[in-house]
Amino acid sequence: MKFVVDAQLPYGLKLFLKDSGYDAIHTDDMPNKEKTSDSEIINISELEDRIIITKDKDFLDGYLLFNKPKKLLLITSGNIKNKEFFFLFKNNFKTVIELLSKHSLIELNSFEITGK
Repeated sequence: MKFVVDAQLPYGLKLFLKDSGYDAIHTDDMPNKEKTSDSEIINISELEDRIIITKDKDFLDGYLLFNKPKKLLLITSGNIKNKEFFFLFKNNFKTVIELLSKHSLIELNSFEITGK
């Protein structure tokens, strides 16, 4: 699995994914950094077969209307501190990976994780 991490998520998420053995890039690695457009992120995800990880619900709209991106991990935990975010993500990471192998849309929040 390969991932692209959107700008509103910490760069450390990319590092965690890479340390876990996955190919991951962050928008800060791209030429336009945090100003990389959603369409550019979708194009990269399509060209490189990457799963988008984001908090941006605009990606959900694109997924539902146009089936783009092909795979999406939507974080709906609201505004939480990075320490709390990493605790949430790391504690659910194994389940996230399992669900991504079966589903194209995963939602992770502070209370549950669902695959659709």
